[in-house]
Amino acid sequence: MSVGFEHIWGALPFPVFVVAPDDTVEISNPAAEQLLGISVKQMHRRPVVELFGPNTLVDDTIQKARSGSNRVTQYNVVVKVSDMTSLSCTLSVSNIDGREGMLLIMVQPTGSAERIHRSLNHLSAARSVTTMAGMLAHEIRNPLAGISGAAQLLAINARPDDLELTELIGQEAKRIGKLVDRVEYFVDQRPVEHQPVNIHDVLDRAARGAQAGYARSVRFIKEFDPSLPDASGDPDQMLRAFQNIIKNSTEAVEDNRGIIRLRTFYRTGIRLAAPGTRSESLPLHVEVIDNGKGIPPDLISEVFEPFVTSKANGSGLGLSLVSQTIAAHGGLIECDSENGTTVFRIRLPVWQEVKEQN
Repeated sequence: MSVGFEHIWGALPFPVFVVAPDDTVEISNPAAEQLLGISVKQMHRRPVVELFGPNTLVDDTIQKARSGSNRVTQYNVVVKVSDMTSLSCTLSVSNIDGREGMLLIMVQPTGSAERIHRSLNHLSAARSVTTMAGMLAHEIRNPLAGISGAAQLLAINARPDDLELTELIGQEAKRIGKLVDRVEYFVDQRPVEHQPVNIHDVLDRAARGAQAGYARSVRFIKEFDPSLPDASGDPDQMLRAFQNIIKNSTEAVEDNRGIIRLRTFYRTGIRLAAPGTRSESLPLHVEVIDNGKGIPPDLISEVFEPFVTSKANGSGLGLSLVSQTIAAHGGLIECDSENGTTVFRIRLPVWQEVKEQN
């Protein structure tokens, strides 16, 4: 049985382009559509360098291939695949035999597997921390109750000069109690009760709540895909996760100049191994993009690790617990930060009623 070249072309798992002598795209495959977020028709006759941003390495690789080298490969090339997204890849450019001036360009992403592996490691660390935090919160409550009771008894018979000290003990005990309440709030280990979730409703609620409080001076831009299907999960837990991300972005931007973009789109190609022998597709994409000061390069790979923070008064638990919540919903979260732009990228599964009932 023969298989047509068009079927092989369409089945290739990585983006491939055929480029004309004038360096414009002649043909591209479905994987290229997923990478760039535009259709094959929209790519036709567009300059290759325009698609990948002003990256001299892309142009340099093309020109080297045209100068006589049969095939040129560049490793660890960072290209822009949208206005806010960078991609690390291996770029290979080859001359096509018998078609003078025509080139075959292959883009093989190198960062996706590494980022997914890192996300799963962050999840494991977050689970360990929340388990420890829950245990400590339980153990702290008993002695704290004893301290509060002792302070009240001392106040009954205390001299006027000592009342101030007993009041201070009581106030500090209440403050610790509130901190324990916060820890227990974040350590909620109840399993996710899956239901269909309109992710746009969740993002709207998170944005409105932020604008009514700590994000009054921030401008929100919403770029929602109206055809996006429902996600699968708990709307309240998702709301809490996005509130934490938006709060983190708000704290990074400048007053009265801050912009936070909330963007959603549908893109296949990422699957995550699930319990057993099955895997879960994560086609729902949510991006929270801010124009703040960014995350220091030495912290970006550890931003979801427990106790990692660049804030003077930060606990380093907020994003770690966000990562845990997203993972509990069967999703993944990543973060990129460069040139005054930080992107939190969340991938989630689609609600499937039949699967949930099994």
